[in-house]
Amino acid sequence: MFIGHFALGFAAKRLTPRVSLPILFGAAQLADILWPFLVAFGIEQVRIVPGITASTPFDFVSYPYSHSLLFLIIWGVIFGFLCSRTVGNGRTFIVIAALVVSHWVLDFVTHRPDMPLYPGSPKFGLGLWNSVAGTIAVELVMFAAGVWIYVRATRARDRIGQWAFWSLIALFLVAYLGNVSAAPPSSVMALSLFAIVAAALTLLWSWWADRHREPVRLRDS
Repeated sequence: MFIGHFALGFAAKRLTPRVSLPILFGAAQLADILWPFLVAFGIEQVRIVPGITASTPFDFVSYPYSHSLLFLIIWGVIFGFLCSRTVGNGRTFIVIAALVVSHWVLDFVTHRPDMPLYPGSPKFGLGLWNSVAGTIAVELVMFAAGVWIYVRATRARDRIGQWAFWSLIALFLVAYLGNVSAAPPSSVMALSLFAIVAAALTLLWSWWADRHREPVRLRDS
């Protein structure tokens, strides 16, 4: 899953209005932020196997430290604690930790059986990726719902808050729909570098857009 993870980040702004959008995105995507670095250093492994699923050519051979349920719970607790110390409330801890762990749940739905519970455990996955139409439908509905919740929870402070936000949405949709028909990357290293650059660009753009918006109703949490 790709934009489905970001959908949860958008929606979480309603619950944690004081938390910046890139932090919420970072929580929802923490597994995929860690993963390319671990792959680049040979700690985790992926193969490019065109046709392994209808939606993606990637065979996730081993990624227990970035994507196992156990480690996502650990990362969620750590990231949630750090964020709650900054914002200073308990709800932030719960939301951030839940976003981190939600990555496993959504990937469990989409992936073939390659999602571990812990390092060395059996692997699980419902395989939604075997249906391109099903994958696109689920993710677009989730994304639309997440964006709708975010838009209702915030308002633009200025013109930048309007067009920077909607250009971010356009970027997501173009990248997502383009990825459906894109050729597989030339190598695992190219995949890792692209993932790192894409994550950095997304977080920077979301920070820029979000800092020009404000909560519609600031709630203590």
